[in-house]
Amino acid sequence: MSEPVTKEAGPPPNEVIEEKQPENEPKKREYKEFEGEEHEATHAKVDMDTIELKAEDLYDKEKVDLERVELGDVFKLLQSSEEGLTSEQATERLGIFGPNKLESEEQNPFLQFLSFMWNPLSWVMEAAALVAIALSNGEGRAPDWPDFVGIVLLLLVNSAIGFYEERNAGNAVKALMDSLAPKAKVKRDGDWKEIESSELVPGDMIAFKIGDIVPADCRLTEAINVSIDQAALTGESLPQSKKTGDQCFSGSTCKQGEAEGMVISTGPNTFFGRAASLVGADDDSTGHLQMILAQIGSFCLVVIGIFVLLEICVLYGRFHYSYRRGLDNILVLLIGGIPIAMPTVLSVTLAVGAQQLAKYKAIVTRITAIEELAGVTILCSDKTGTLTTNKLTIDKNLVRTYGPFSSEDVILLSAYASRTENQDAIDGCVVGTLDDPKKARAGIKLLDFKPFDPTTKRTEITYREEASGKLKRVTKGMTGRIIELCTRNKTHEIEDQLERDVEEYANRGLRTLAVAYEEVEGDNPEADGNGFELIGLLTIFDPPRADTKETIDNALALGVKVKMVTGDQLAIAKETGRRLGLGDHMYPAKVLKDGPPPGGKHMTLEEMILDADGFAGVFPEHKYEIVKTLQGLGHLCAMTGDGANDAPALSKANVGIAVEGATDAARGAADIVLTEPGLSTIVHAIRQSRIIFQRMRNYSIYACAVTIRIVVCFAILAFAYEFEFPPFMVLIIALLNDGTIMTLSVDRVLPSNTPDSWDLAEIFAYAIAYGLYLTLSTIALLIIILKTTFFEDKFGVRVDTPYGAPKDPNDYQIHMIIYLQVAIISQALIFVTRSHGFFFMEMPSYALLGAFCVAQLISSIIGAYANWGFTKIRAISGGWIGIVWVWNIIWFLPLDFVKFAMKATIIKYLRQRHEQKVAQQVKNQGVPMARTTSRVGSIHESMYGNRVSFIKRAARSVGFGGKKVTMSQGELKRFASIQAAHTGQTLARHASRPQ
Repeated sequence: MSEPVTKEAGPPPNEVIEEKQPENEPKKREYKEFEGEEHEATHAKVDMDTIELKAEDLYDKEKVDLERVELGDVFKLLQSSEEGLTSEQATERLGIFGPNKLESEEQNPFLQFLSFMWNPLSWVMEAAALVAIALSNGEGRAPDWPDFVGIVLLLLVNSAIGFYEERNAGNAVKALMDSLAPKAKVKRDGDWKEIESSELVPGDMIAFKIGDIVPADCRLTEAINVSIDQAALTGESLPQSKKTGDQCFSGSTCKQGEAEGMVISTGPNTFFGRAASLVGADDDSTGHLQMILAQIGSFCLVVIGIFVLLEICVLYGRFHYSYRRGLDNILVLLIGGIPIAMPTVLSVTLAVGAQQLAKYKAIVTRITAIEELAGVTILCSDKTGTLTTNKLTIDKNLVRTYGPFSSEDVILLSAYASRTENQDAIDGCVVGTLDDPKKARAGIKLLDFKPFDPTTKRTEITYREEASGKLKRVTKGMTGRIIELCTRNKTHEIEDQLERDVEEYANRGLRTLAVAYEEVEGDNPEADGNGFELIGLLTIFDPPRADTKETIDNALALGVKVKMVTGDQLAIAKETGRRLGLGDHMYPAKVLKDGPPPGGKHMTLEEMILDADGFAGVFPEHKYEIVKTLQGLGHLCAMTGDGANDAPALSKANVGIAVEGATDAARGAADIVLTEPGLSTIVHAIRQSRIIFQRMRNYSIYACAVTIRIVVCFAILAFAYEFEFPPFMVLIIALLNDGTIMTLSVDRVLPSNTPDSWDLAEIFAYAIAYGLYLTLSTIALLIIILKTTFFEDKFGVRVDTPYGAPKDPNDYQIHMIIYLQVAIISQALIFVTRSHGFFFMEMPSYALLGAFCVAQLISSIIGAYANWGFTKIRAISGGWIGIVWVWNIIWFLPLDFVKFAMKATIIKYLRQRHEQKVAQQVKNQGVPMARTTSRVGSIHESMYGNRVSFIKRAARSVGFGGKKVTMSQGELKRFASIQAAHTGQTLARHASRPQ
């Protein structure tokens, strides 16, 4: 059938107005429409005549809440009127409150660059450089320029990478600043004028209309058919209707009507500014990777420190070394022992990983987030625009019919009763349900159309059906209003069924539209019809994205639990959870303040948060606290979102993910920004991050093993034979090793199916085993060379020391032999650490294999041709080079068995002990505290971070301060209690009225 219909804008969630029941009328039915909560206005609990603009009166929520008090009280509190402020008053208040904008601190780029050289690993590098250039300048010898230049070069490269990373990342607060409306219409000195929005102050009268951005938090003094889109701030799907007395938030957009209001909060004290302050709250912060670097660095420093002290005691005390001679031995330990390029190697690994993630349309804005994503155990996801499309839709499967019309007919008639141009959200979703939007006017001639009216809460169309020439009328709108209009075929059974249907949908968080139809006799479109008949009920919802359910299933398969954290209503959250398979075990935000109900299955709030499938009705502080609590329970958390309201939690989370179409504020706060719709990219990102994690773990074992190998080996050789290996050759070994290890960033590894975590005890255990084994290989070679003539007799090779004479351990050719042996087998160790089984069972990347071959070719060429007297080495014959290669191959092959033996003994014991410890902790305390929290580290760990917040803190202090702020479920209308607390402290020092 093709009957024309009239359109009416559907009821936004908070448009429902209770009607009074006339007396002496039959019982009026109550249709339980789904809607948000409403709060009655209250009077300020202070003396309104003597109140001064001070913190204790203006912002103490026990005395006054500027979003809940009556408008008359607000005028008195802010000492203003509908005529606005004078220029003098505005100037005074601007000095008290500051400009209506967010300010960020700027840091000197040069100082920022230098800050990357300020951590324990860099300190050791710098100490070695000082020893080489300053302390070594003695006993008639020149400073050790080669070592100095090499060390400084590595320092600069490492700092440059870190500097580049940070300078290209910290833009969250700037994005929030840019989102503030640049201009505002304000009433000053009795006249309306346009000023910079940054000049607004509390007490100003402002005006805005359709399309304008609200420039500051305000209370409406006049509202004409106003609808405000605050989805980017609060996560609500629908634009919210506003009436006189309601509050509008800075940064939200006026979608309909025009309004005037009084500013109650500006700049950092607005809802928007509060979000910005939370984004910047983690100053002096470090990443999870920085925490790991700190512990690995500590391990290396302790090992180096112990053996440096031993060398000082033994070489100077026992062997009576001269000052300069002993320093050369100490330099060997400092240069060779510290994993000098570990931050650089890991940064390159992460940078290449970021480029690989870009292939999956994921832009990484904080490079160390890749490592943290590999260990994420919980994904906290916003609903609106993230799990769902943020586009209202009619659910065709839930259309209820009450007359002779089919569900398709009901949808078509409701589309007739909708605007086809200049649509609001309801009309757009109704017309969009049709296969072809042109059908909304096809086959009919529009005669009269009544748009949505907040009073009648319906739309209506009168049209002529071209096929039959008959006049017909259709109306759609709020269920209670539509059923009141119906007079034809209206029975108790239909009313009962309608009431049940509306209540069922309301309980599921679905909003409803009723549709009625009548025919009109004659040709007069204004004539009464034969009576409206209820023909159907439509449900409106924000549907999940097409790939969201599959993405969630894939995340669960990877061991990542998904929780919904949304600002929308609880019923809507539960319905979305059911559709996505998340579950509907969700709670309202008030439990975050009140705690679990008595007698429930959860003993603590932490248990409830961990067990819940999600939370509804939450605000920025709630999302922030949920993430913080989960982190405190030992989980690495990822948070997805798209709106400015998600920015604080995106910043607090270990990994913040902004989905496609996210606001600038959300993208700025996020660590990973998706450029394609949906969440499927997250699964690719998780898998890729676990590959990257394996590469970094392999390198960490290798780096620690080389530290043990160099420090222990050369210390023992110095103690036993007064062996004086040249420091410059250790630097050459480090340069070649690190150059090869850079190719680990593209090595072939398999991702794990469970979240990864750093088990440093395992890493150190493997490192000690490998390091001591390689130390033994070098000591054994030197003993054979010094104590026997085996190689001379069997292979005809010679060293500088005459055959048969006692060999000098510091023979320049013996130095070269030891250099070549250490360089080859140390670098070959990476093939063992990167594999889980035999090294030849897991093919490395061609890049790693090629780099290894090139490095060993260079080492062999140095061995054959380098006669560098300044560094105490001399070229050796091809026979010695061949002996060293064969010797290393013989010692390399058993390394896999060392690995297997470690797995079967020490590693197995460490894992069992860890599992027992966790089990005991769960038994005693209920929750294990196992992992780091967000990016905030200890003082020691922060030395490995940039020490400059990834997102700069706003210049003005806008934290919670000493006040304990509590939140209720009516948070949206109570926010002034929080937002103005610190502005009030300023006012207390600068009262606006003489005392």
